[in-house]
Amino acid sequence: MSKLYIVPTPIGNLKDMSGRAVEVLQSVDLILAEDTRTSGKLLKHFEIGTPMMSYHMHNEHKSLNKIIERLWSGQTLALISDAGTPGISDPGFLLTRACIENGLAVECLPGPTAIIPALVISGLPNDRFVFEGFLPVKKGRQTRLAFLRNETRTMVFYESPHKLIKTLTDFKDHFGAERRISVSRELSKLYEETKRGTIGDVLDYFQEGVIKGEFVIVLAGSSSK
Repeated sequence: MSKLYIVPTPIGNLKDMSGRAVEVLQSVDLILAEDTRTSGKLLKHFEIGTPMMSYHMHNEHKSLNKIIERLWSGQTLALISDAGTPGISDPGFLLTRACIENGLAVECLPGPTAIIPALVISGLPNDRFVFEGFLPVKKGRQTRLAFLRNETRTMVFYESPHKLIKTLTDFKDHFGAERRISVSRELSKLYEETKRGTIGDVLDYFQEGVIKGEFVIVLAGSSSK
């Protein structure tokens, strides 16, 4: 029976790969991978010989119909991203929606994502939170930040190393230097680090050092309401 499996992969430490994830990737007819070179290393490590096809943000629209046709023909497919859970700031939503609209089965395995570890170790309230992913780079960025100024829930963002200082500076301008924040990088890897404090203090810390790795920013909500 045809099915699309959404399969999370480790965000850093390969030991976080579940046995079930390995079994699914070994059993499907085809693996849709964000970057076949990156995923090729993962598959080799776990001795998975399933064929791969590139599926990323630049080709997901044009390849959608062909993938749906494969599923209709009875094939089983797995979707993986370079790290973490597909669909969370990575390709996955369009294909999942198309499968649902076509009455095709979709199953998502539980597994690694950077959001939850960063939130849990932030020391900020995590009973209610909002995930914002990557902020807009240019158009709509300031509008989005202004909209979030009075958000009372804890906010979680993703950020790349070369935009971290700009984002923290924007946070300081919109939320104030004293708002509490936690910035985690290289989660589950050898050089994992989390810096907690005020926006002003954390900005100063990262301005003084070399910025490497992928970042998860956890920002306290507004206490004004």
